[in-house]
Amino acid sequence: MLELKNISYIVNEDGKEKVILKDINLTVNEHFVAITGPNGGGKSTLAKIIAGIIKPTTGQILLDGEDISELNITERAKKGISYAFQQPVHFKGLTVKDLVSIASGKTLNVSQICEILSEVGLCARDYVNREVNASLSGGELKRIEIAMIIARGTKLSLFDEPEAGIDLWSFNSLIKVFEKMREEINGTILIISHQERILNIADKIVVIANGHVDAIGSRDVIMPRLTGESATCKVLEEKQK
Repeated sequence: MLELKNISYIVNEDGKEKVILKDINLTVNEHFVAITGPNGGGKSTLAKIIAGIIKPTTGQILLDGEDISELNITERAKKGISYAFQQPVHFKGLTVKDLVSIASGKTLNVSQICEILSEVGLCARDYVNREVNASLSGGELKRIEIAMIIARGTKLSLFDEPEAGIDLWSFNSLIKVFEKMREEINGTILIISHQERILNIADKIVVIANGHVDAIGSRDVIMPRLTGESATCKVLEEKQK
């Protein structure tokens, strides 16, 4: 279980304080939780704070009751937190087999690696010995990154807008991967996303706007509100034309 207590993040811009996040209180204990909201609301900042990439100005972070507020990204990874970037990192000279083995923290044979790759919809014989470089598409890189997280078997897997930069076919494949992960994962998936199809998988949706939690609840409660607001915006836009 992840607990955020009074998390705030304030930066200094041109001699003035700018509040990015203010008094975020959140408990994450479900299999699949989605964080959504308008651009610039602080969602990605919150994900990086949870992962330990940046440190909050104030507040406390607990993982299964343990205070991890002062731990860095490496120490939090050892505690069971994984973080997937919007744009997956390329590792020159390393193969897919290398990365999945490194992520697992143990020596995996080809059969085990192939089994993990198949879970993310990749034909193992086509990928296991491929180098992770620019020859791979954005969708392929995203699925390889997810395979690494599956191999790690972490308590908390963070994804920051996994749909960014991939085509529709890859996105459809990604949805199937997340649906399968939701059913099979022992830990928690926490995803930052604007995509309705991802939000519809979530057990709980958190809406963050203007640096604070604007709404929180099950998808049955939150989705009608989100789609209703979208419809209202469209009507207003049409009237203004």
